[in-house]
Amino acid sequence: MTQMMRAIEITEAGGPEVLKPTRRPRPEPGHGQVVIKVAWAGVNRPDALQRAGLYAPPPTASDLPGLEASGEVVAIGPGAQGLALGDLVCALLPGGGYAEYVATPAAHCLPVPDGLGLREAACLPETFFTVWSNVFGRGGLKAGERFLVHGGSSGIGTTAIQLAKAFGARVFATAGSAEKCAACLDLGAERAINYREEDFVGILKEAGGADLILDMVGGDYIPRNLKALSEEGRLVQIAFLGGAKVEVNFAMLMTRRLTMTGSTLRPQSDLAKARIAQDLREAVWPLLSAGSVAPVMDQTFDLDEAAKAHARMESSNHIGKIVLKVGQTG
Repeated sequence: MTQMMRAIEITEAGGPEVLKPTRRPRPEPGHGQVVIKVAWAGVNRPDALQRAGLYAPPPTASDLPGLEASGEVVAIGPGAQGLALGDLVCALLPGGGYAEYVATPAAHCLPVPDGLGLREAACLPETFFTVWSNVFGRGGLKAGERFLVHGGSSGIGTTAIQLAKAFGARVFATAGSAEKCAACLDLGAERAINYREEDFVGILKEAGGADLILDMVGGDYIPRNLKALSEEGRLVQIAFLGGAKVEVNFAMLMTRRLTMTGSTLRPQSDLAKARIAQDLREAVWPLLSAGSVAPVMDQTFDLDEAAKAHARMESSNHIGKIVLKVGQTG
């Protein structure tokens, strides 16, 4: 008899109200996979885009939302290495995190850092994989460089500020209120820019230009970002909350030798994600265990309150990460 589990499904494309409790068969581990009994699940912008019908999951992924979770390894598939039953982990997921159990490649799991509980660990994978691969991988951020992150009080932003600071960069951040700007400064930004009151282009130009910008806004920020870059600066695009289409004068790229790049995490291969996980284990997990970098927590909701969690995220009033309590506490 198939074991069933609680889960949250997307009943149709729409607002937070389309997230409804359901019961689904408990997943079985495929080759190289483990099944995690979920304690906590992270809530991320791609979940909301999927819910709205704007970000379809890959063909082999669960249709349930949820791209990161923490919990206990309760089943191990053939070919899965490095984990044992009972291990407590956090994991990047192909989908399916809004459920009591989820299957994911063993190579995408990381240990819960020393000093952190399962609640905090559930916040790590999506943002740390994204920031590490884009800021330090694609963007090549180096110590001493000027780094600007937009949305500095978001999950991505709070992670990017801390990691850039930890690796010796000068950090600038934009945010939409005095409270959010204060949070950015507390995390290590040397300058927090309230975009409702100040022009980040002028401020960065005065500082010498940004060597690297991490942007999730897009739209009319794209040409402004290019103006804010230093000579040979790099722009890394990871989302388009303000729109994906804009007119850009590419002569600026040539004359100032600028680089534009970007990526999304979910469609990348399992191998690519495994390599990011290994980089994080070696370079970043020691910082988390030492307490020099830590996830910034906003609010927690029960699994059945996923719609409220999405409404909170889309209100943009949050600072840091939102998580769902699924199973055991910790």
